[in-house]
Amino acid sequence: MQTLTDSFGRRITYLRLSLTDHCNLRCRYCMPEDAHGSGRARRLSLEETARLVGLFARMGVERFRLTGGEPLLRKDLVPLAAALTSLPGVRDLSLSTNALLLEQSAAALAAAGVGRLNISLDSLQPERFADITGGGDLAAVLRGIEAARAAGMTPIKLNMVALNGINDDEITAMAEFAQARGLELRYIETMPVGGQGEWSMRHHLPAEQIMVRLKEHYGTDLLPQHEGAGGPARMYRIGAHGPRIGVISAVSRHFCASCNRVRLTAAGDLVLCLGNENSVSLREPMRAGMDDEALCDLIRAAILRKPERHDFNAPQVAPLRPMYALGG
Repeated sequence: MQTLTDSFGRRITYLRLSLTDHCNLRCRYCMPEDAHGSGRARRLSLEETARLVGLFARMGVERFRLTGGEPLLRKDLVPLAAALTSLPGVRDLSLSTNALLLEQSAAALAAAGVGRLNISLDSLQPERFADITGGGDLAAVLRGIEAARAAGMTPIKLNMVALNGINDDEITAMAEFAQARGLELRYIETMPVGGQGEWSMRHHLPAEQIMVRLKEHYGTDLLPQHEGAGGPARMYRIGAHGPRIGVISAVSRHFCASCNRVRLTAAGDLVLCLGNENSVSLREPMRAGMDDEALCDLIRAAILRKPERHDFNAPQVAPLRPMYALGG
């Protein structure tokens, strides 16, 4: 089988696929209130997306995550998911969502082959949730989570962006919420990405401070776990058989040495590193008539340009591409 390997010997097996840079929220660490997504003409079609995913799968990429913006805004999301899960080599298709529209679509997505979910949930307090997300309805998100559980989607992971002075008093409450429902939980450090990066880093809460609060709460019941190769989170389990908790520390303790992922934007740009501006357009040569073999060669050449690591601690090189266009 063909494989994609970068110049540092890391095998690329995971593609994060942004389906849109539009979103129905304006989270303060991600999307400015006045942001507008790109037009439909620039966005990859269902057929173009399926073609590229098929090529990545041919070259050994096994895991694909549908992201945004908010992917549930794509009207063709369910047929797109069904088309992707039918492709040879696609072994895992997951979805990241804010869950505002999940209640209406969870059953159809599960039937289309989407099993694994990551759901953004930064607060369990309705007013605070609305403030962080720019008007989000917490009740709708909670109904979406329950719909996903009812549809048998698993695992369901909650992503909490930890914000110092804003929601850090809910760190243990979020763990209790996840534990009561058998959900996994990831705490995520803020990153200096895009126009909201400066605000995000003013509220940066290092992973070690998150861990101090969890250890104070759970004591010896918080058990270290092994996540497996390429996983960005340091994993723990609550008790011997409880749900897993992870801390993703992209800034304070990077995981670049085991990075196995690249990103494809909704406009067809292959982004090699979340903390780097380098990208290669796949849309333009594809629309110009490039055949599959030449596209594969283009992708292989791009992967060789993947940097060894990001440098989020050097503000002068912080990427300008907005987070909502990258899919996280």
